[in-house]
Amino acid sequence: MRTEGGQDSEKIRAAGAIVDRLKESGFEAYFVGGCVRDYLRGVIPADYDIVTSALPDQVIGLFDRTVAVGARFGVVVVMDGDYSFEVATFRSDDAYEDGRRPSRIHYSSAREDVFRRDFTINGLLMDAETGEVIDYVDGCADIASRIIRTIGDPAVRFGEDYLRMLRAIRFAANLDFTLDVATKNAIIEHAHRIKDTSAERIQEELNKILTRGGARRGLEMMAETGILKQILPEVENMRGVLQPPRFHPEGDVWEHTMIMMKRLSDETAPRTDLALAWGVLLHDVGKPVSRSEDENGVHFYGHVKLGEAIADGLMHRLRFSRAHREVVLNLIHQHMVFMNVRKMRQARLKKFLRMEDFHLHLQLHRLDCLASHGMLDNYEFCLEKMQSMEQEELHPPRLLTGDDLLAIGFSPGKLIGEILRSLEEEQLENRIRDKEEALAFIRGRWTTSH
Repeated sequence: MRTEGGQDSEKIRAAGAIVDRLKESGFEAYFVGGCVRDYLRGVIPADYDIVTSALPDQVIGLFDRTVAVGARFGVVVVMDGDYSFEVATFRSDDAYEDGRRPSRIHYSSAREDVFRRDFTINGLLMDAETGEVIDYVDGCADIASRIIRTIGDPAVRFGEDYLRMLRAIRFAANLDFTLDVATKNAIIEHAHRIKDTSAERIQEELNKILTRGGARRGLEMMAETGILKQILPEVENMRGVLQPPRFHPEGDVWEHTMIMMKRLSDETAPRTDLALAWGVLLHDVGKPVSRSEDENGVHFYGHVKLGEAIADGLMHRLRFSRAHREVVLNLIHQHMVFMNVRKMRQARLKKFLRMEDFHLHLQLHRLDCLASHGMLDNYEFCLEKMQSMEQEELHPPRLLTGDDLLAIGFSPGKLIGEILRSLEEEQLENRIRDKEEALAFIRGRWTTSH
């Protein structure tokens, strides 16, 4: 296996050295799984997993730096410099009693190890030295045909770990493959069991669907198979929610959101910002519960506030961090503010433009426009303002400090903060430019305590 580029070639060298060491010590050893799949697709692998006939204790004995992260299941992490590699002993599994891990494992052969894996495209072995691929499951044919197929009976594979249903969709979306018919039918049949999986693991797969490419296809496959209804019912509820054609000629809330997801994915994957992806997905999640209709048309009064509450509940359920929730909720909170930017006072506009993560807000607004009426006037206005304003205009240096106010006779307390905020407001409005003007402004509005 060969790659181009310094860091990539160094990583493959390190991985190959581990395989060589195992083989020189009399053990079988191969690259396995995603790295082989990606190599055959002409993509530089991000990680290299290794399987071997060596037992965990033997692997630990061969290398200086190891961590027995999953020795009970035959997995040892071997470290080389800044790189780490999972080295797993060939194994077969007993029943999966907890829907994730086997009750017992048995060390076995390379062939048996392949047949316990999830999908044919991940069941390929490669000789690191010669590049020869060992294929017991027709994985090469499925890569060529761009098909996601389970190894063996899909009902059995999914019964071992129901997260595999979502993983199948994720691989199909990220790789632009299709689901094998039997695999898709099994997902439809067992979709309700996805909720038996931990929220953290579901979140991880959803994050990969939304950020690594093919986000729209992934969400559509989730909807087609019933997975979406089980884990993101709030998003499922957007389907069929009609919008005013004047502002949304593209169709209902679901279609609007899917257009945005596709454009975001096409433009940025596989490095899509995670918070922006969730902001796009959830920015209109309040519309289904706020929709009303009268003689003047269709309305979504209060959909932003309702959407924030719904999104917060969803992200709590999926165990997102507080920091991540705050960014996404602020994206939802601010996404309708852009319609007013050209009417804002200077101070309000500057505070808006200097808002934390403003680049994400701006991109959400752009995508929102492009997926509906197509007008980018407010987007371009914000860009022009940001380009024409100096950093000092958005963040004017403080002309007076709290200590200055105390020195001229003000008492400690809330008034100090009020005065400083008012001073900044005047600076942002370009009405105060120096310390003398600031002092004159204060003396004209407030009286000192002595």
